[in-house]
Amino acid sequence: MTRINPGSTIGIMGGGQLGRMLALAAANLGYRCHIFCPDERSPAFQVAHDVTIADYSDEKALTAFAQSVDVATYEFENVPALTAEIVSRETLLRPGARALQVSQDRLHEKDFLTESGVKTAPYVAFESEAELQEAIKKIGRPAVAKTRRFGYDGKGQVMIKNRADIDKVLDVTGGAPAILEGFVNFDREISVVVARSASGDVAAFPVGENVHSNHVLDTTDVPAQINDMVEAKAKVMATRIANSLEYVGVMGVEMFVNDGAGEIIVNEIAPRVHNSGHWTIEGAETSQFEQHIRAICDLPLGPTDARGRVHMKNLLGKEILEFDKYLADPKAHYHHYGKQDPRPGRKMGHVTWVNADED
Repeated sequence: MTRINPGSTIGIMGGGQLGRMLALAAANLGYRCHIFCPDERSPAFQVAHDVTIADYSDEKALTAFAQSVDVATYEFENVPALTAEIVSRETLLRPGARALQVSQDRLHEKDFLTESGVKTAPYVAFESEAELQEAIKKIGRPAVAKTRRFGYDGKGQVMIKNRADIDKVLDVTGGAPAILEGFVNFDREISVVVARSASGDVAAFPVGENVHSNHVLDTTDVPAQINDMVEAKAKVMATRIANSLEYVGVMGVEMFVNDGAGEIIVNEIAPRVHNSGHWTIEGAETSQFEQHIRAICDLPLGPTDARGRVHMKNLLGKEILEFDKYLADPKAHYHHYGKQDPRPGRKMGHVTWVNADED
């Protein structure tokens, strides 16, 4: 049997805001959650039934954690491969280890997407300065150099426009394996949040249009300003990716759109619930967090229709302190992630408006 019925315990690796919101959604469906995270201040701990504070390399703690749950999942994609292997020996792991292997290495991710028939930016792997120079000859400029592993929110990336930028690359990559991607001219950034259940059922949410600030997501709007053909194509691409991975759970697929050509280029995949899907909590018939719990427990997937026009804004750093104005707004849905240190650029919460006035 692949179904995990209400009353069971779900293990979540990672104790950030995504783990927190997963645990809240699981509780509403009648599940208990056990959070595994090294950070004793993890915001997900505040809403969990059980917690384990241990390093992701602690085999004894991981084994005990896995034996205490009926299914395990993760809220971030940099869970070490060995961690996933240890947990999967003792319990169901959904999504599986392959999703981590693909998404943790940008070269593997690009190769997988290409093999799946999905268009990406042109790319070449490099490690040394000589290989970088050869990559530039093939890709041209402008281009973007990215470390293959552990980059997110713009970290480990360098835009190359001139010779001075080339000199910066190896300082940023530190000689670690990297890739060079051709720069994509696009009109808008979109994302598809898609779910696939253990039984293979797939459901995609309406496409969101994203705006980033300093490489961090600032806002998401639904519906995206794209035509029906582009919307359908984006959902088909996300579904193809989920099926190719035999994925179980919710995943975010980030894309670039060229309006004139109707062209879609996949930027990256995130094997987890996604920041650009936070609008679904109030703005969709089923939230992405409930949908993830449904998918990994092999329950029927919920409806994904939007409840109207939706605008979501991340609250970064000290923006979280402006809660009075959001709480005074009858159309605003305010979410605080329970973090105590509002550092610049840190995701502290978000606000969602459904069918609010344009201003």
